[in-house]
Amino acid sequence: MAAVIDLAGQVRPVALVTGSARRIGAAIARCLHAAGFDLALHCHTSRAEMDALAAQLDALRPGSTLVLQADLRQFDRLPELVAHTVGRFGRLDGLVNNASAFHPTPLGRTTPAQWDDLFASNVRAPFFLAQAAAPHLAATGGAIVNLADIHGERPLRAHSVYSMSKAAVVMMTRALALELAPAVRVNAISPGAILWPEAGGGLEKDEAEKAAMLDRTPLQRLGSPEEIAQAVLWLLRDASYSTGQVLRVDGGRLLET
Repeated sequence: MAAVIDLAGQVRPVALVTGSARRIGAAIARCLHAAGFDLALHCHTSRAEMDALAAQLDALRPGSTLVLQADLRQFDRLPELVAHTVGRFGRLDGLVNNASAFHPTPLGRTTPAQWDDLFASNVRAPFFLAQAAAPHLAATGGAIVNLADIHGERPLRAHSVYSMSKAAVVMMTRALALELAPAVRVNAISPGAILWPEAGGGLEKDEAEKAAMLDRTPLQRLGSPEEIAQAVLWLLRDASYSTGQVLRVDGGRLLET
């Protein structure tokens, strides 16, 4: 399919966003769509939420979304996501590696299966998606944005493997920026506290824990998913002389010891 041209005669940019059905991923999708991007929207298990979001966006601009469902731990599905995106829209301008697994791995009880799950979702999938997307991004002068975490720099207690996986995302960002320059820019965002863990997941924080976390954050509040989304948009569209950078959107959290 040929690239889509809007009413002003401009080719609409296209982005593939992983984990885009809910929470931060959905905010990224809405922000990019409002900025004129057509979107390939990936989900794993949240298909109902993904379909609802895609319907909302398509109502605003018909034909502007493509829903893709896949388990990113399955290697063969990764190049398929890129191929389906380019097959539908005719181009690819941005890859946002947002999808991520997060669960505790207390030392002494961590299993190889937990290690494999976290590294497959958080490191292997973004790397091989970037590899598959790279030729298409080079053709459009596109960009990649990876979602890292402040705990890739400062480990989170009882989450050593998760923290290690996000540290790998930081190095992957820098390595890919070097490998893919000058045609493709690669940057990352390192969020701090943006949303509290959802109820029922076993990672809930009580009110004292929440207050203590905010007290350690210089800006004294949670960030919002929309603030992460605006940073993604800037790195994809406007940060034309930035590559290999990790942008902290953490309210100053890492300034505190």
